Amino acid sequence: MSGRDPFCRPRSVRRGAALTLVFASVLVAGAATGSLPGAGRGASADGAAQAAPVGHHTEVFRAAEEAAAHGASPLEAAERAVSRSGDRWAAVYSPDEYEKFEAGLDGAYTGVGLWARERDGRIEVAKVGSGTPAAEAGIRAGDRLRSVDGEKVDGRPVTEVVSLLRGDTAGKSAGSTVRLGLERGSRSWSETVRRARLSREAVTVRSLPSGVTVIQVTAFTRGSGEQVRTAVREAPEESGVVLDLRSNPGGLVAEAVTAASAFLDGGLVATYDVEGEQRALHAEPGGDTHTPLVVLVDAGTMSAAELLTGALQDRGRAVVVGSRTFGKGSVQMPTELPDGSVAELTVGHYRTPSGRDVDGHGLTPDLEAGEQALERAETVVGGLGR
Repeated sequence: MSGRDPFCRPRSVRRGAALTLVFASVLVAGAATGSLPGAGRGASADGAAQAAPVGHHTEVFRAAEEAAAHGASPLEAAERAVSRSGDRWAAVYSPDEYEKFEAGLDGAYTGVGLWARERDGRIEVAKVGSGTPAAEAGIRAGDRLRSVDGEKVDGRPVTEVVSLLRGDTAGKSAGSTVRLGLERGSRSWSETVRRARLSREAVTVRSLPSGVTVIQVTAFTRGSGEQVRTAVREAPEESGVVLDLRSNPGGLVAEAVTAASAFLDGGLVATYDVEGEQRALHAEPGGDTHTPLVVLVDAGTMSAAELLTGALQDRGRAVVVGSRTFGKGSVQMPTELPDGSVAELTVGHYRTPSGRDVDGHGLTPDLEAGEQALERAETVVGGLGR
């Protein structure tokens, strides 16, 4: 599967990159991380009808069509065309893979239950889900991930590591096992973990002893935007809110825009282009514009999560605390191929309300903070309240 074509990276690795952690070891984010209203089939932000092929989509579609006419695999022909396009975030899905991808946007995923992040060229466990295979194996946040099934991961993009954890490169599914090389302090060990079909709430809410409400969004899956709005409405106004978007790989842009509407009274959220045509995304009126707000970000904050952060920062609605974000500001759209597989290709980029280009740059927080980021955010919220 990984060596079919000398010009193409393994499809599973490409898909892992396009998913941008929508299953981030257990998370979500995806080709739809950049899919916007009107973007096309399923992965689009509003579930609009299938879009007609445009730009590189046309080339990929024709390659698949010609392959089908000659009895060859349209999917493999599409992969070759995608590889030649030089599109970093492009991906081609079989019908089954696309179905699983869309399930991820509903909060379902296959994995071991851990979030991974890159730190100084090394891969670190950012978080472990309660009751997941990783938790049962005793893996903890802060553990260093050295290898996956014997493949060293230091220096590799997180997206590729995620693909290995999920078993994409070997066509693995729930029930299969993965052997992890781990390190904690001076201890090194290996752990065999069984992958499982998991689900989780993308939005969790808790109160700090100070009364500050922390709304953590791990991915913008379906319904998450409205959950954020509900959480904001129910939060004590005088105490302030910390919106925690750390290690959030993105998700559905429409959900990020809905979340922005919780804090803005209408107005611009982002602009984006599709094949040169300029478009805009706007918040709904009536959001809470008074409650003190801090947004927490880090290097794992990506795509739709960056779109939301940039809007709140540019509009002067929030103070952003943490570290520079990932820098994925590209827009993908899906096209169905003759055999029912789906090609996702980049068609444009989005910009923040002030015109900042996120792609390849990321967003710089107003206040840099590392390990004690939440504590710093809590202090800032208190200051804003005063």
